[in-house]
Amino acid sequence: MPQTPSNLENRDFLAMAKEALSIEAQAVSALGDRLGEAFEQAVQAILHCSGRVILIGVGKSGLIAKKIAATFASTGTPSFFVHATEASHGDLGMITQDDVVIALSNSGNTEELVAVLPAIARRGAKIVAMTGKLDSALARQADLVLDCGVAKEACPLNLAPTASTTAALALGDALAVVVLKARGFSEEDFALSHPGGSLGRKLLTHVSDVMRKGDRVPVVPPSASLSQAILEITKKGLGMTAIAGPDGKLQGVFTDGDLRRLIEQGLDLRGLLVSEVMNAAPKTISPDKLAVEAVRLMEVCHISQVVVTDEHHTIVGALNFHDLFEAKVV
Repeated sequence: MPQTPSNLENRDFLAMAKEALSIEAQAVSALGDRLGEAFEQAVQAILHCSGRVILIGVGKSGLIAKKIAATFASTGTPSFFVHATEASHGDLGMITQDDVVIALSNSGNTEELVAVLPAIARRGAKIVAMTGKLDSALARQADLVLDCGVAKEACPLNLAPTASTTAALALGDALAVVVLKARGFSEEDFALSHPGGSLGRKLLTHVSDVMRKGDRVPVVPPSASLSQAILEITKKGLGMTAIAGPDGKLQGVFTDGDLRRLIEQGLDLRGLLVSEVMNAAPKTISPDKLAVEAVRLMEVCHISQVVVTDEHHTIVGALNFHDLFEAKVV
């Protein structure tokens, strides 16, 4: 077990943390001054890649490579990670001549990685090196070399990969960001890769995906009594009922809010037809609209339910704010 220094309580932890952050920030900032033609050529290689962008590395560089691969994959560039050790035991079969291979090693002399470079080159894949040593074996065997070297590690012993891994990660992010901008990658494209996330739900979920259909939609004819309309509201639990003729076209809406207002007016509700007290110009929404548009409609118009109609004003569904909340688009 590591020994705890007796004067540990006297150490200035905040000062040490700030120093580490400063070292890492300087390492990332220095990358900008070293960007050049090789970076531009790497971007072009990725943009014109007909295969996949494959990240390869071992150890801490391998962990950074995994994250970079994930970033590429989530922003429109097919990408995955290959462990250099596993590559020499069969995983080289994942790499083809159509791929771009980005190899990460701070020293550039990582034995497991260097050992598979000739085999990758023989397959015809383009090799992009991300290394801190421009005179290393990795740099010599690569087609393109991106310098992500650092002056020193944030580790006080200058041993544990800290600033160097941060710099490599930042450089990988820069590559991915430039590529996604060059591709014209949009929020909608991002959502397609993230259907389970909040953005994906907002950009991919349509009204038709969350609306109530068929017998779950409360509907009564215009000849229905107010009592019958109230029973339909209660039975379907949507807080309102639509009023439609035999052709299924929407004629109006009656809500539980409308009922409360009638009671407040002291009207005799017996004998009233729902068509006499309905809202004849209700707000509606199309089934092909995004669900978030239904949210905005309800918020702007201060309503809790909306009828879904097609281009012929025929009722095809209905939903309320709770339906949208359950679909997690609110």
